[in-house]
Amino acid sequence: MSLIDRHCVHGAPALDDATIQSLLTEVPDWRIDGNRLQREFVFRDFHETMEFVNALAFMIHREDHHPDLTVGYRRCAASWTTHSAGNRLSDNDFICAAKADALYAGRAGA
Repeated sequence: MSLIDRHCVHGAPALDDATIQSLLTEVPDWRIDGNRLQREFVFRDFHETMEFVNALAFMIHREDHHPDLTVGYRRCAASWTTHSAGNRLSDNDFICAAKADALYAGRAGA
């Protein structure tokens, strides 16, 4: 089952390095920085940025797995880690990254 078809689970365990590298192939625009999965999304204007942030917030709420977000005029940076996995990466981080990518690809004006 692809990442986008899966849902986050409470208590997801930390992933080993080999699994992380494998999952990165499914979300190629994301990068690892320390124990965080990060990506910056770029938009035409503030309205488009906020439209994405609101859609992202709805998905985050449904998955109950919350990133750190930094929002600017034409950009939104998302950074995920799993606190319950000792601030390491879990499947939940990659599931949400894939879903964020789908939102970005499907946005108006893409």
